[in-house]
Amino acid sequence: MTPARTAPLGTPPPEAPAIAAGTPSNPRRVSVSQVVGEVLLTVGALLLLFAFYESYWTNIAAGRMQDEAQQKLEVQWDNQWVNPRERPAPALGDAFARMYIPVFGPDYQFAIIEGVDEQALLTGPGRYPDTQMPGEPGNFAVAGHRVGKGAPFNDLGALKTCDAIVVETQSSWVTYRVLPMSGDQQERVSSAAACMPERTVAQVAAGRYAGVLGRHITTPGDIDVINPLPGDPSLDVADGMLPLITLTTCHPQFSNAERMIIHAVATEVMPKSPDGAGQLPAAMT
Repeated sequence: MTPARTAPLGTPPPEAPAIAAGTPSNPRRVSVSQVVGEVLLTVGALLLLFAFYESYWTNIAAGRMQDEAQQKLEVQWDNQWVNPRERPAPALGDAFARMYIPVFGPDYQFAIIEGVDEQALLTGPGRYPDTQMPGEPGNFAVAGHRVGKGAPFNDLGALKTCDAIVVETQSSWVTYRVLPMSGDQQERVSSAAACMPERTVAQVAAGRYAGVLGRHITTPGDIDVINPLPGDPSLDVADGMLPLITLTTCHPQFSNAERMIIHAVATEVMPKSPDGAGQLPAAMT
């Protein structure tokens, strides 16, 4: 039998491998900074996934639902021309009109949905129930998302005084013009005169609409902005009121801390022909 090999007497034991610089002597000991770093990385990854979901994936779902709403609206309008009758109020979730904002490009077109619950606003901009209908005296108020879910109101902050907001109904085109942004009377006169009738300019500059700005930021609880006369708590439509449209959306982007409000006044109502061959309003040509 071969004897076991042993180290000669007096030979020192082999040295342990050197520990690399910066490596903790106890691998089970984890520093607080490492834990915080890993938590921050995880939170960052989750935020990126959420941003992707909100700005991309929900847009796909909303686009599909918006296309379906547009198709149903077209069929409904065709049927009403064939069998004309008094149009009932739209049911919650139904599309009943279309919105165009020409300065956002020729492709900007959204079916407007009845209601402002989450399902309605996933499909498109939604009308606040109990506000007025397009072209009616009072306030036709519409809410929409600014980020994700189709983001119909993403660019509202770019609107300027006199920019057009066109609403198409089954029987007419209603053109609204954004009200002056300034509260100064002379500035309101000069800016409104560029796109509004003289009678409207007088009301916008010094009449009951002198305090209604084309765009402002407010709190989510400021519900008076969608009343017949924005800012007035009364829900009554008084004689001589102008037809307004109010658009509301979250502000700033990716936050619901505040609301951006756009107010515009109707300056033209043009009837449509039954065969759909009529002219477009001037704002869209």
